Amino acid sequence: MNEWIIFQRNEKMVEVKIFRVEGEILSPNYKTTFSKDIRAVKPEHAVEKVYMELGSQHKVKRMHMKLYSIKEITEEETENLLIKELSRE
Repeated sequence: MNEWIIFQRNEKMVEVKIFRVEGEILSPNYKTTFSKDIRAVKPEHAVEKVYMELGSQHKVKRMHMKLYSIKEITEEETENLLIKELSRE
């Protein structure tokens, strides 16, 4: 699996991984399940990005989102074409 390498302030190299975050939105007016593939360095960063994106797109507060699983996946497992393209060299 090819990965991009980025530099943080202390000049340590880190790997960007692909995470699949699955969960449910339980808003009073809106109920649905979701599965989202996210590129992040750590699982915590992937969770934060899901909260930001879904909150922005669906106008849902974090307390109305319930996350069930966060797992690292390979480039081949993702269905997101942008993530596949960014993961290649």
